[in-house]
Amino acid sequence: MRDIQKEFLDNRNLTKDMWRIFRILSDFTDAFEELEDIPPAISIFGSAREKRGGFYYKKAEEISRKLSERGFAIMTGGGPGIMEAANKGAKISIGLNIDLPHEQNINPYVKIPLKFRYFFTRKVTFLKYSVGTVMMPGGFGTLDELSETLVLIQTGKMSKIPVVFFGSEFYKPLLKFYETMLEHDYIDRSDLNLFIVTDDVDEVVEYISKNAFIPKNWNSLERKE
Repeated sequence: MRDIQKEFLDNRNLTKDMWRIFRILSDFTDAFEELEDIPPAISIFGSAREKRGGFYYKKAEEISRKLSERGFAIMTGGGPGIMEAANKGAKISIGLNIDLPHEQNINPYVKIPLKFRYFFTRKVTFLKYSVGTVMMPGGFGTLDELSETLVLIQTGKMSKIPVVFFGSEFYKPLLKFYETMLEHDYIDRSDLNLFIVTDDVDEVVEYISKNAFIPKNWNSLERKE
């Protein structure tokens, strides 16, 4: 097992930091070159632990398929569970995988695979190429992506994109916590308009199709094989 404490302390090592800069640039360069010519993408996040054939697995696949029919590329973390389902339903299927201590293999439905060393370079790539995002039920990783997306929109660091929480029962405790934040004046009432919550696949598709920014050269964007 890697010595995590030693690696953490080693972060204050100028020589190694210089090499980290090159690895960071490599993450970005590979992503930008590979994804330059994809159509506008929808990122779908959710648990890697969702079982094949499970309720949310089926819903993720259906959402992906219907968004693909509207011409969107589908981007996920490339792993199992919800990610696999979304890649399975996609025509243009992208998987942004991450190098982890316990290897997370690319699922078999990813057609355009990328592997990242760093979470933050991966997250930048998700948001750079996404014109909308669907947050399916998930764990810490999904919550991380969800929170970062909302913060960047809230603070004006990125354009407002349609954000959908799918699974009203699952997200009910989080929405209640948002109300607690509101009671303490830690967020504004308008911040609760940065997303919608639904259990309806067609509502997801219509909301994203209506609110996603579509580039003027939308019809000319074709994946080069």
